[in-house]
Amino acid sequence: MELLNSIILTVQHYMADYVLIVALLGGGIWFSVRLKFVQIKGVFKGLKMMFSGLFGKKGEVDDDGMSSFQALATAIAAQVGTGNIAGAATAIAIGGPGAIFWMWVAALLGMATIFCEATMAQKYKTIGDDGVVTGGPVYYIRAAFKGKFGRGLAAAFAILLVVALGFTGNAVQANSIAVAWNSAFGLPQYVMGIFLAIMAFIVFTGGMSRIAKVTETVVPIMAAFYILGSLVVICANITHVPYAFYSIVVGAFAPQTIAGGAAGATLKLALTKGVARGLFSNEAGMGSTPHAHAVAKVNHPIEQGYVAMAGVFIDTFVILNMTALVIITSDAIPSGLTGAELTQFAFGTVFGKMGGIFIAVCMLFFAFSTIIGWYFFGMANIKYLFGSKAIKVYSVLVAICVLLGSLAQVDLIWNMADCFNSIMVLPNIIALFALSGIVLKEYDDYKEKYPTLNKK
Repeated sequence: MELLNSIILTVQHYMADYVLIVALLGGGIWFSVRLKFVQIKGVFKGLKMMFSGLFGKKGEVDDDGMSSFQALATAIAAQVGTGNIAGAATAIAIGGPGAIFWMWVAALLGMATIFCEATMAQKYKTIGDDGVVTGGPVYYIRAAFKGKFGRGLAAAFAILLVVALGFTGNAVQANSIAVAWNSAFGLPQYVMGIFLAIMAFIVFTGGMSRIAKVTETVVPIMAAFYILGSLVVICANITHVPYAFYSIVVGAFAPQTIAGGAAGATLKLALTKGVARGLFSNEAGMGSTPHAHAVAKVNHPIEQGYVAMAGVFIDTFVILNMTALVIITSDAIPSGLTGAELTQFAFGTVFGKMGGIFIAVCMLFFAFSTIIGWYFFGMANIKYLFGSKAIKVYSVLVAICVLLGSLAQVDLIWNMADCFNSIMVLPNIIALFALSGIVLKEYDDYKEKYPTLNKK
């Protein structure tokens, strides 16, 4: 087991420090240039569509799919997870405040990437053997590459996603909740594990309809709750806010000049941790969220591309920034803590013992919603690999992983989740490069068909 863990850590090191930077930043730059930086104006169109869905009439879920907002809520449910609480804190603790700047860069470029993902997921969505609409990277990978290569690449992606998100990833999310509640309330981890497994299974067995209803209700509440709590801490340290932004920008290029920054932080650490943690925060380029965007009911594939960009904006430029500002303005970095403990410490500087309780509650919302989203993404790939009859078995296995994952942290499982998350980026990005011309045609077609909407 130690040998396997060592191999996985080595692979993840090279993926995070080299491959992901080239693939994600390179891909983001390529898509941004080809689409004339569609994210600059497009994100505001996506936000407008998002808010109209949030405050408008709720859509009905049937075999034809979800409403655009429900699809976005399902995507955000997966995006806004422990990465926003623990991942951002880890990046700051290791790479210094400057890591947040590189998260911004990765997110800005990632908006163009996720625009392509959502558009292609919409274009190549299909009807499963159960008569329900489905879609995701496996289908646009097959469209990009014909023959055995396409089938093999799609199958590899599907297997990686099911293992990385459905099984190991959800075990990690459950563990984060169980540990947080054990720390805050003294609740035995197995009790929380049983509760999570039962609740998750109830949602799973309701299919796409129940998943959509849960996410469209939970996501706005959890986001508002976390933002409100964060603003209280930030306002309590309002005089430190200018320095916080200064340390983020300057620390991105000269981490050693930031007083009270992370010990040993370098430009390489700030860059690599920012990009790597940015991936696990907003999931742009990973190939996960297209499964949700594929089932949205829209008039044109490009419309869901705009909406998808709003998801990255909310995740990184709103939720993740809240965590970063709380940590930096509260001067929590020198504490030597990392992960969720660092975030918990930062909130504790204002809330006292209630800081731990606040994070525990947020962790429950964030991680449980991610479990639901990741289950849904895995379900689409289980259908692709084995057909709809295998979904019942899959739902039971995921519930078991949630239960077992909550009992104790197993380093091998955590490292496998990180490693497979990284590897699944490759087939997805390769296919998007091959389909970038199709994305451009769809974009031109949208502008031609909806010239008035495109000018707004």
